[in-house]
Amino acid sequence: MTRSLGSKDFWLASLRADGPAFRAAVAEAPLAAAVPSCPGWTVRDLVSHLGGVYRFVLSHVTRGVTGRPEGNPGDFETTAGPDVVAWWDEQFAALVHTLDGLDPELPAWNWAPQSKKAVFWHRRMAHETAVHRWDAQFALVSAEPIEAKLAVDGVAEVLDTWLPAGRGSGPRDATGMVALCATDAEHEWFVRLRDGGGLALLDTDTLLDTDQHHERAAARGTASDLLLALFGRVGFDLLEVSGDERLLHALRTG
Repeated sequence: MTRSLGSKDFWLASLRADGPAFRAAVAEAPLAAAVPSCPGWTVRDLVSHLGGVYRFVLSHVTRGVTGRPEGNPGDFETTAGPDVVAWWDEQFAALVHTLDGLDPELPAWNWAPQSKKAVFWHRRMAHETAVHRWDAQFALVSAEPIEAKLAVDGVAEVLDTWLPAGRGSGPRDATGMVALCATDAEHEWFVRLRDGGGLALLDTDTLLDTDQHHERAAARGTASDLLLALFGRVGFDLLEVSGDERLLHALRTG
């Protein structure tokens, strides 16, 4: 399996950067404006969703237990009218304060087949905020790319967390090797897709130049574009693609 490329401090720094950028974008856009990268959503929906995710995490992350909490993120969204952005401000401030004071090794539930520790949520909230920051800015036509190191870890999160948890949105019968390359970060992944939605990641630290990967599909691009393509925000045509593109779609999530 791939390893995360961050730490509590790194993810908190990313959260502290992308949160205010999200806030600035939604303050500029009309709340009723459409969010093209989230079909059917308005800016108000986006703000309510992200704030609801924050509230859900706050409701359970400090418990010190690994049992599943009650409710889902959608249960914590708000129907607040014009005050929805101010409500989001409160949730964001509480989230940053809580995660900052939280021991990353504290036992905590998560939905992925991995260690049940609070650090999962430091990482997850950084990526949740970064992608939705991009969504908010895209609603204003011009979106800044996700920072390269964070995006590399985001691609890793899709491969080591989302897809193994069964949260893929692509075809589940695609099989074969896929190669992904982040051209601006000199990082690559080799993913073997198995029938039924299973996957295996090759450890690139132990691969030899003579190893035969026989990839059936490959995609090269910036780390940000790779991540956004995996989350369905942009098309794979934004990347340099070769081989069977259906295998790339099998890696999509979100």
